[in-house]
Amino acid sequence: MRISTGQMFQQNISSILDKQSATNTVLAQVSSGKRVNTAGDDPVAAIGIDNLKQKNVLVDQYITNIDYATSHIQQAESQLGQADTLAGSMKELVLRGANGSMTTAERQVIADDMRQSLEQLMSIANTKDESGNYIFAGNKTNSTPFALDNNEQVVYGGDAGVRKSNIAPGVQVNTNVSGDAAFMNATNAMGDYGVKYLPTQQGDFVVSSAKITDSTSYVDNNYTYNFEFTDDGAGGLNVEVTDNATPTANIVYPADSFDASVPVKFNGMTVKIDGEPKANDSFSIKEQPQVSIFDTFSQAIALFEAGDDAQTPAGQSELAQLLNNIDSGVNQMSQQRSITGNSLKVLQQYSDNYVDEKLINTSALSKLEDLDFAAAITEFEKQQLALNAVSSTFSKISSTSLFDYI
Repeated sequence: MRISTGQMFQQNISSILDKQSATNTVLAQVSSGKRVNTAGDDPVAAIGIDNLKQKNVLVDQYITNIDYATSHIQQAESQLGQADTLAGSMKELVLRGANGSMTTAERQVIADDMRQSLEQLMSIANTKDESGNYIFAGNKTNSTPFALDNNEQVVYGGDAGVRKSNIAPGVQVNTNVSGDAAFMNATNAMGDYGVKYLPTQQGDFVVSSAKITDSTSYVDNNYTYNFEFTDDGAGGLNVEVTDNATPTANIVYPADSFDASVPVKFNGMTVKIDGEPKANDSFSIKEQPQVSIFDTFSQAIALFEAGDDAQTPAGQSELAQLLNNIDSGVNQMSQQRSITGNSLKVLQQYSDNYVDEKLINTSALSKLEDLDFAAAITEFEKQQLALNAVSSTFSKISSTSLFDYI
């Protein structure tokens, strides 16, 4: 078979280019440290490598979300812990102020101390994060959540919004605690109504509970209900309840014999009165299913600042109610702090799982794409030797001429 000079040159050039390409491939692998640099190097391995890298990108995003959530939840948990401790100290001051041996001046000192603590409590509730956002403002992070209104009452300017962070497919965790859930909406210790005791009170009694017990007969008319005790003429007391309807009040519970062991029931409500009222004593109740820790402490401060009012029967009854509501407010903060603690525990578990997952993925990725340098260098030397041999052979053949032998 005849081989033309053109064919010979073409075959030898192709062989040289193939060897150069193989050599360059090995050089690229050594330079990158990777066995698979393109899909052409190993199509099957390239698919596995791409999948593992995508998994790692997703894991990295979840880890970033977890770090963000952890930072914000830790800050909320820390501030709630400080608020809890501060509220506990303020409760101790209330208990001291309720002591009958305290003088008016000493109660004023307690009131001053409590007012400073209340300002500190508000400062905690208005804490900002590292970005200058209020952590207890719900979704209104640019607005101060807690402030005093014209009546010197603490009002909440945030909302109930809860921000969430994705930490796994279909799994979200809260990254904040709204201020109303932490400080404003504690359950009223008495139930659904709050009590206003009157300075004219002479008896030693307290309303231990006032609850809506029959929703079918209850009428939500936002009335204030007035309780009045009168002498029954037989050594006992009658109790009568009227509402504050206008223009004429309605008798909702006609005068009947009072027995502290028997609750007063009317309009789907049940009111339990403990102690011994006296004739002409009275008090009123108004719907108040939730209480604010700020208002509760403010009321205690006002009571201590009012001279000896804290030692009157009405003052003692009010203090009993305030102490119960303080406990409710502290429990509210503790519950929210417990929720943040559980969230941190969940975040840590997912974080640990992702660290393990990424370690496994990285190990598998290394097996698929990392280069065996010893084998690569050996292959490089082999390809280099082959390239030199092909080049040398082609050089000699291409320079051969028939005239050299004539």
